[in-house]
Formats: sequence, C-alpha cells, structure tokens
Amino acid sequence: MAENKKTIVVEQIGSPIRRPDVQRATLIGLGLNKMHKRRTLVDSPEVRGMVAKVSHLVRIVEDEA
Repeated sequence: MAENKKTIVVEQIGSPIRRPDVQRATLIGLGLNKMHKRRTLVDSPEVRGMVAKVSHLVRIVEDEA
C-alpha cells in the first residue's frame, strides 16, 4: 500500500536569534536549525500551519526535479 504523498521543500532563510522560543521550537519541529538548510516534508495541514507560523523565517522552494 504505497501511497504517493505530496511533499514540499522548505528552506530556512532567517535566523532564530532574538525570536520567541515558540518560533525557535517550530523551526526545530520542522527539522531546521541552521541557515539555508532544506528539508523535504509531507504536504499536510499540520506542516503548512507550522510553515505559516514562521513564514518570515522560511520559504517553500520549488523542486528542481
């Protein structure tokens, strides 16, 4: 039962320095902790909500493939 799940690539473009702890924890929850690090995540409402919370620190990258 292999499902084809949509994915998104998220890149960290902002530093969590001088940001609230909640935003830092959200970045860690997304698997981001260093500048310009990219993660491929399942495109779900939960992940989209986390990205929206820190939208000023991350961007969704268009997949080159």
